[in-house]
Amino acid sequence: MSLIGNIIWFLFGGIFAGLAWFFFGLLWCITIIGIPVGLQCFKFGVLSFFQFGKDVELSSETTSLILNIFWLIFGGVELAITHAFFGLILCCTIIGIPFGMQHFKLAKLALLPFGAQIVEK
Repeated sequence: MSLIGNIIWFLFGGIFAGLAWFFFGLLWCITIIGIPVGLQCFKFGVLSFFQFGKDVELSSETTSLILNIFWLIFGGVELAITHAFFGLILCCTIIGIPFGMQHFKLAKLALLPFGAQIVEK
């Protein structure tokens, strides 16, 4: 089922979600200081292309907290709002609920990407 979900997700929204993460990653990689942030964006961009069958676990580390604060100020809020908006739109129909839930997972990840790990379900 996750293969079918991933194919449908990629065709009807996953490609745009992944490209948004890659766009922010490229913006962060322009500066030398932002390269670690950009690399994290690329990692989550790949996750955004194929969501189903994967989950995100958050941890609480001090360095992650500092990077997450910078991320919120310089790009995280915009991505989180975008994913939450698309999640709400998709949850208006019964068929769109699984895809809306994937957008909500990405919204949570967009708020606190550092210290997060991608795990297989």
